[in-house]
Amino acid sequence: MTQQLFAADALLPTGWARNVLITWDGAGRITAVAPNAQPNGAAMAPGPVLPGMPNLHSHAFQRAFVGLTEYRGESQDSFWSWRNLMYRFAARITPESLEAIATWLYVEMLEAGYTSVCEFHYVHHDQDGTPYADDATLSLALLRAAQSAGIGITLLPVLYQTSGFGAKPPRADQARFIRSTDNMLSLLERLVPAARAQAAVLGLAPHSLRAVPPGSLEVAVQGLTALNAQAPIHIHIAEQTQEVQDCVAWSGQRPVQWLLENAPVDERWCLVHATHMTPQEYQDAARTGAVAGICPTTEANLGDGIFDMPLWLQHGGRWGVGSDSHACVNAAEELLMLEYSQRLSRQQRNVLASTRHAEVATAMTLQAVAGGSQAAGRPIAGLAVGQQADMVALDAHHVALRDLPPHSMLSAHVFGSHRTSAIDSLWVAGVRRVSNGRHVLHEPAAQAFVAARSATIAPD
Repeated sequence: MTQQLFAADALLPTGWARNVLITWDGAGRITAVAPNAQPNGAAMAPGPVLPGMPNLHSHAFQRAFVGLTEYRGESQDSFWSWRNLMYRFAARITPESLEAIATWLYVEMLEAGYTSVCEFHYVHHDQDGTPYADDATLSLALLRAAQSAGIGITLLPVLYQTSGFGAKPPRADQARFIRSTDNMLSLLERLVPAARAQAAVLGLAPHSLRAVPPGSLEVAVQGLTALNAQAPIHIHIAEQTQEVQDCVAWSGQRPVQWLLENAPVDERWCLVHATHMTPQEYQDAARTGAVAGICPTTEANLGDGIFDMPLWLQHGGRWGVGSDSHACVNAAEELLMLEYSQRLSRQQRNVLASTRHAEVATAMTLQAVAGGSQAAGRPIAGLAVGQQADMVALDAHHVALRDLPPHSMLSAHVFGSHRTSAIDSLWVAGVRRVSNGRHVLHEPAAQAFVAARSATIAPD
């Protein structure tokens, strides 16, 4: 069945347009976008309509871990001390708790303006490290969670084999993550029918250069390409200075430099974080067409550092945002943190505005949607014919937005509201998942999440 939405103002890939009639088919694909149109009986949007934001980096189980590490456990806390605590939490996750946690997280994402998620999934096995009878148990839990919430998903099972550069043996607390390369490719084949049934995309996530030796990386990428030549590939890269130093000690090269010289990096790849690069690495990585996966609130929470976005854009780099460890689940908050980090480092304002007089929130939204779509490997690149009808409608009567021009409403949403409070409605593939700011599963999913978290952190 054909459906339509009329927006007095809508943000199209080419910019803001007035009186836009959006039409989509029964498969949720946009078939027409007509500016300067008449409503013709179509449903009326309650405010400006934006493209749905892809979330290009998520570790779902970590949402239940938020708030449990915000104390100084060592003389100098860091990403590495945080990771030790996170491992203890990961060791207690069950299939049931993972599904409950992910379902609530995906409901939160939808209420916060995300319409799809790239799930970087690395907890694979039972608590003692042995595979489940069905090796896909935890992957299937995530697919069910996405289907229940109604969010689009790109599932990225993680290849994790070593604890450090030079093929150091895995630690005992990494046992739930470890897979051989052949086993990973078998898992992907096993997941194809389930993913296809809900229009999910399957990709691969070599965890990092420290966790995947060169030979395994090469074979895994070749095997994935044989399964699907367009499948996305995501990798953590150059997130921490210690990682950079260790890579240099191992190979004589920095992580991004080594990756670009030893792997077929192209538009399929998402370089997650890529925080610590040289100017030459920024230029070389941008030229591959890969997407930089920036997770501003997590990078701030973990003390990673600040990505040099103006330098990346100078070389035509593509980018998107993710919520990663989910210290914050809010699409607009990631954009705010990204822009504010650039302001703090450069002592300037409106750093990421595309041109003079451009609205920075508009520029960031369009770029993040395009980059997130590419990283997800899904047709979710905005309000255009052939793309999925993933849309967010702001509340034009919200006090922070009321009586402003549409582009200023978006700016007020990002910089002047409570971020999620100004979202009224959200559609995924043309299906309305959020109305009046709430998802239909909000209460039951929240209750199940709290119960799962309590059971996971309870003492033995």
